[in-house]
Amino acid sequence: MQEIVHTNGLTKRYGDCFSVNNLDMVVFEEKIYGFLGPNGAGKSTTLKMLLGLIHPTQGEIDLFGKRITAKNRLEALKYIGSLIETPSYYGHLTGKENLKIQQMLLGVPKENIDEVLSIVRLQCQASKKVSAYSLGMKQRLGLASALLSFPRLLILDEPTNGLDPAGIQEMRELIISLPERFGMTVIVSSHLLSEIDQMAEDIGIIAGGKLKFQGSLSALHNMDRTKNLEEIFLELTGKEGSL
Repeated sequence: MQEIVHTNGLTKRYGDCFSVNNLDMVVFEEKIYGFLGPNGAGKSTTLKMLLGLIHPTQGEIDLFGKRITAKNRLEALKYIGSLIETPSYYGHLTGKENLKIQQMLLGVPKENIDEVLSIVRLQCQASKKVSAYSLGMKQRLGLASALLSFPRLLILDEPTNGLDPAGIQEMRELIISLPERFGMTVIVSSHLLSEIDQMAEDIGIIAGGKLKFQGSLSALHNMDRTKNLEEIFLELTGKEGSL
């Protein structure tokens, strides 16, 4: 099974404080990898380092089997889509017009716009101005933007934040469908074990910048058969986790 992401000793330090500390992450092809941890654990910093938005203090990142350097980083990013934090748009433009700008910047076929709008079920709202979109619609538009190049790797940071239960379920179903439909590998972060439990096959648990566990959900459960997953998660994260 091919490794899509492999980090070795990945570290980000701000002064004397470690946001991420000696992280060894492995994500396999066409899997959904749940990146789980309390708020402030280092999840977003790790994902931003993978995307080249933050420069590591030390450590190495391999993407698609190649060591990432300043020379090849932009080439690797062509195969990655991402939804990090709250997506920003031009509110006076329609959803489709916003994607058109992204499509031209990426240099991908125009046909991709209608296809991703269909995938995220926004085709009927494509001609509506984004300023009139609900939060759930904006999140789906953000996912459409991340999918526009049909990347090999999709990185989603807390994609269900702020959504109502129906919106969470819809976003979850979309994410679960991506590996089988398009052969994508997905990294999805969350502070909610219950959310990751319904999406991911493999998980990494981070707390205080350190990776506390990495493996399958069944392996996590097998760590202590006398406890449920929530209890094991709370032990690993120092009881800082959210359920």
